[in-house]
Amino acid sequence: MPSPPILERMKLAMVGVGKLGVAILEGILNKGILERDQIGILEHDPQRARMLSEKHGVRQLETAQVGEYERALIAVKPGQFVQLAPHISHPHMGYLSTMAGISTRTLSSKLGTGRVVRTMPNLGATVGKSATAITALGAALEAGDYAFGQALFAGVGDVYELPENLFNAFTGLSGSGPAYAAVFAEALADGGVRMGIPRALALELAAKTLISTGELLLSRPNPATLKDEVSSPGGTTIAGLAEMERYTFRIALIDAVAAATRRGEELGRESEG
Repeated sequence: MPSPPILERMKLAMVGVGKLGVAILEGILNKGILERDQIGILEHDPQRARMLSEKHGVRQLETAQVGEYERALIAVKPGQFVQLAPHISHPHMGYLSTMAGISTRTLSSKLGTGRVVRTMPNLGATVGKSATAITALGAALEAGDYAFGQALFAGVGDVYELPENLFNAFTGLSGSGPAYAAVFAEALADGGVRMGIPRALALELAAKTLISTGELLLSRPNPATLKDEVSSPGGTTIAGLAEMERYTFRIALIDAVAAATRRGEELGRESEG
């Protein structure tokens, strides 16, 4: 798949290559969004940076070399940003952030530029299935940074233009969602093991159930439609659902999204201090 013109020969420094950073890097390379020689990585652990550089064929950067690139994608932990910002701030660069909770206002203030784009992808980027929220300041729109971010993340999934006041909620739902789904799959498999299904098979069945259910949900008007299709009167499914309701499964998930949203707000306040 050829890259959009806006990505051709564009050089990108990736600052922070943790789990999410690696997911984005692998997604970009797997989809051919950028070539290997267009990407440099900066990681606080030199040994890890060297390993990733050799594995993926991208350039390992020193902090001073970030300024050689047109744009930087910042994917460090939010708590590391304030100390890092002065060392990667360059007036000629545009910046994209995947950091939870840190607003465009804070990004602009700490980096000394209005060319900032805030995004929130998830680990689905590795397999081209990320859901990524995106928003930006006006200067980023004018400089093409926003269009660059849209094209970059469209290569690894779906991109949603979202008002910034909804970003923390998006993070709590979609950014953290894979972890919630993984816990559900693990518990589902545990239930199978409890009833005699071998562990490996139970895990495979749980994963494939999630995959097929996701596809089915996209073709229904709402989740309740699918639930009703599976639930026969007096049958096995409704008996299982009754137990889930007894243990307030819905409330647990709703509260999980709310708690993650509040934590995103806290991270934003901490970064402003």
